[in-house]
Amino acid sequence: MRLLSGDTPRSTVLSVLLAAIVLALAFAPFLFPGPLAYRTYSTICLFTMLVLSYDILLGYTRIISFAHAMFYGIGAYAMAIALRDLGPSWLAIGIGLLAGLATALAVAFVVALFSLRVRAVFFALVTLAVAVGFMTLVSKLYGFTGGEDGIAFSVPRVLGPAFKLTEEPLAGFDVMGFATSGNAADSVFKVRTSGMLLLYYGLFVAAIMVFLGLLRMMNSPFGRVCQAIRENEFRAEALGYRTVAYRTVNVCISAMIAAFAGALAALSLRYINPESMLSFDLMVNILLITVIGGMGTLYGAVIGTALFVLAETYLQSLLAMAHEATAGVPLLPAVLDPERWYLWLGILFVLSVYFFPRGIVGQLRARAQARSRNMQATSRSQ
Repeated sequence: MRLLSGDTPRSTVLSVLLAAIVLALAFAPFLFPGPLAYRTYSTICLFTMLVLSYDILLGYTRIISFAHAMFYGIGAYAMAIALRDLGPSWLAIGIGLLAGLATALAVAFVVALFSLRVRAVFFALVTLAVAVGFMTLVSKLYGFTGGEDGIAFSVPRVLGPAFKLTEEPLAGFDVMGFATSGNAADSVFKVRTSGMLLLYYGLFVAAIMVFLGLLRMMNSPFGRVCQAIRENEFRAEALGYRTVAYRTVNVCISAMIAAFAGALAALSLRYINPESMLSFDLMVNILLITVIGGMGTLYGAVIGTALFVLAETYLQSLLAMAHEATAGVPLLPAVLDPERWYLWLGILFVLSVYFFPRGIVGQLRARAQARSRNMQATSRSQ
């Protein structure tokens, strides 16, 4: 309870889902080998932090911002530029991380200071204009940011695939692929404790720490005021709270966490460009995951991110298998064409919103609460 700051899942189904996701991520390098799987569970950790940082804005304070991907990009570009110009060293990583956090904090403070007095949709439009302007600036400053070509850079050897802690088999698994030993009957999986494994567990631990830290923050007096602002800003002002100050602090914290996730993303990818770090598509994905998972819960960021990344990564492959399996059926192969995977992804999102109008976490909690009330009513009647 102390670890979860008193804000428990409050649903058996939700608890099982969360436990399954955390355990799967904890042992992912051993259970799911291969480059595609590695990229998938690394992305889940990165996007979890990014969506968590957005949930404290949208879910807890009802601040609709379209500039959140910009802060993610700021962290990524600061890290990439530091490693490119200073070389692959721990000093460069430290400088890049600090520069990304400081820049995100400064930009967020300026944006919040000049636009948070504007209400609702007008603030969203201001942040959208800032994000578009920043992306245009990054694309034009070719000598500094690499323009549309982006930046490729190296990381310290200890974080790369060439680094090995040991050459001995460990637990019979292989991080990056299936490796056999002996004949087919005696095939084993081996684990190469490489820098990529160390980097992944850095992402995993960072995601857990960000989740627990934000859970503590949003269940503190500061978080309670943010929730009061969400429910009725005018009443919060009448009670004496400086709502603009609280909203500004929230925006700054959110921006720094997004920049932190962006810096880790740059380390993981070793290549960035405006399309992958600053695009409007990325912002839409963040918004979708937050809504589908459940706004104002933080748990929704974990559930929503895992489902979204898995669907985006493997849906096309599943459709290809279904397309081949139904080759002799009229019309069905055309409907299940892998090229139409975006259509099916959209249908899945529509269905999730229809069946989980409060988000997955909100709906599961509501059902658990209703079930608990019914049980209490039944016990009283008996």
